[in-house]
Amino acid sequence: MTQIVNADFSNARHASAIVQLLNGYATDPMGGGQQLTDFVKSNLIATISKRSDVHVVLAFVDDEPAGVAICIEGFSTFACQPLLNIHDLGVAEKFRGQGISKKLIRQVEQVALGLGCCKITLEVLEGNQLAQGLYKSSGFAGYELDPKMGKALLWQKKL
Repeated sequence: MTQIVNADFSNARHASAIVQLLNGYATDPMGGGQQLTDFVKSNLIATISKRSDVHVVLAFVDDEPAGVAICIEGFSTFACQPLLNIHDLGVAEKFRGQGISKKLIRQVEQVALGLGCCKITLEVLEGNQLAQGLYKSSGFAGYELDPKMGKALLWQKKL
C-alpha cells in the first residue's frame, strides 16, 4: 500500500526517510552519481527544520521509504504571488515504475494550492527523457515568455 504524506521534520521516521531517499537520488546518475557528504547527512534535517519555506512530500510503500519531493517556496514578481519549486524529486530504484512520482507531484500541487502559489517550477536534465515524460504528462512545459526568444535556461555559479 502506498502512503503519501507531508513530512514532519520532528518525526524521526520521516527525517530518516528524507536523508535516505535524497542520498539514493544523489547517487543516481540523474542526481550526480555521488553520495551526500557526511555533513549533509548529519545536518540536513536540522537545517531545513529552521526554514519555513521548505516543504517535503514523502511516499512510503508498505511502510518502506519509496519517494521524496523536496520543494522550496519562491516568489513570482510578475504574478506577485508565491511559487513552489520542486528542487529534488526521487523514487527509490526498487519502487520505480509504480506511479509514485505522479502521486508525489499531485501532493506537491496540493501543498502549492494551500500556500496560494501561482505555479510550480522544476529543473530537469536534457538527457532525462523519462522524467521529462512524467513532467509533461503532469502538465509541465518548458518556460518561455516569447517563442522568438526561446526557452529559459537554468544556469548556476557555485560559491
